[in-house]
Amino acid sequence: MNSYLKYGLVALGIAIIGFAIYFLAIKPSQHSEIDHQTEDYTCSMHPEIIRDKPGSCPICGMTLVKKVVRNEVVENKSIDNLLKPTDNFIIGNYKTTIPKDTTLTTEINLPGIVAYDPNAAVNIAARMNGRIERMYVNYKFQRVSKGQKLFDLYSPELLTEQQNFLYLVSDEIGNHESIINASKDKLLLYGMTNSQIKDLVSTRKSNPIISIYSPASGNIEGTDSMTKVTGAIMQNSSGSTEPLSIKEGDYIKKSQTVFKLLNTDKVWGVFNVSQGFNRFIKTNQSIRISTELDETNFISARINFIETQFNPADKTNRIRVYLNNSTSKLPIGLRLQGVVKTNPIKGIWIPKEAMVSIGTKKIVFVKMGNGFKATSIKIGTEIADFIQIMDGISVQDSIAENGNYLIDSESFIKNQ
Repeated sequence: MNSYLKYGLVALGIAIIGFAIYFLAIKPSQHSEIDHQTEDYTCSMHPEIIRDKPGSCPICGMTLVKKVVRNEVVENKSIDNLLKPTDNFIIGNYKTTIPKDTTLTTEINLPGIVAYDPNAAVNIAARMNGRIERMYVNYKFQRVSKGQKLFDLYSPELLTEQQNFLYLVSDEIGNHESIINASKDKLLLYGMTNSQIKDLVSTRKSNPIISIYSPASGNIEGTDSMTKVTGAIMQNSSGSTEPLSIKEGDYIKKSQTVFKLLNTDKVWGVFNVSQGFNRFIKTNQSIRISTELDETNFISARINFIETQFNPADKTNRIRVYLNNSTSKLPIGLRLQGVVKTNPIKGIWIPKEAMVSIGTKKIVFVKMGNGFKATSIKIGTEIADFIQIMDGISVQDSIAENGNYLIDSESFIKNQ
């Protein structure tokens, strides 16, 4: 009995000593190991680079950033971020920004040019059949003044009407004022002036050649389409000395247009609107115009017409501004610069650099814990250096300021 008691006491003593060693030695060492912290330095772009002191990344040369590693008991949830693919979640410490709920406005610069207004053009047409005896204008866009002689026309019809008028004003048949006035009006309709008719009465000598004078001031253009003229001006503003298609000796028919007289007192300012800015342009909207001759002097005007035809070559459509050029005397083909101020737009805005375009999708990198997650967004209007956010993030989210900096060039970004 004494031997059993003796062995029991020995076993109990050994157990007490074992527990004492465990709690006094092993447990404290574990607690100290858990609470012990070490400072490590890693590269933001290459997290696999880990150093125990400051320095530079041997791959990209970036300065290593410090991170604190706690030697805790590893649980499954503590390595979730490490198990995520690099094209979905990016670990690192990058500069961030937050979306702003505000109202923005901007100014749109529109390049333009001075062009003829085809609605202000004057057609100079033949009022009788005949042959052109002499031309006094020879080139397209030649400047003429009101009352300047354009060409001489030989017409047998005119000769007949002049002889009829001289017969009526003679004393042989008596003075029939109504008949004489009707014959005079016919000569006026043929293009003769009152002074020419007076000379005809005084000399009593008919002349089959009549001189045609310019009814207004402007630039001479042939019978080409005005649309072609304006298009040519937009492409080449250097002017032209191309000869007219009609020449001396050519026969013309009654009502045939011989010239188009382009009015330079009423012109168009034609401006190109780049794709994406069309939504900001409205008719009757104010526009500030400057010229390449004087960039400090501005012309205040309003947008009169927006062309619906889209130019696929330069991805623009055009707007027109009707300008009174009687005092400005802007030369045709002069380059213009128009400035249109947009209406204020309220919304949530982020910098353009924060967004990344991946095909048909737009993404940003939202800050989550110790990294950034690629998140799909829907965008609206682009103004200056900002993009309007329609859906995907809110003003409570913090996003990477430069989204392109976080892209993994060797993988395709996946987003939620």
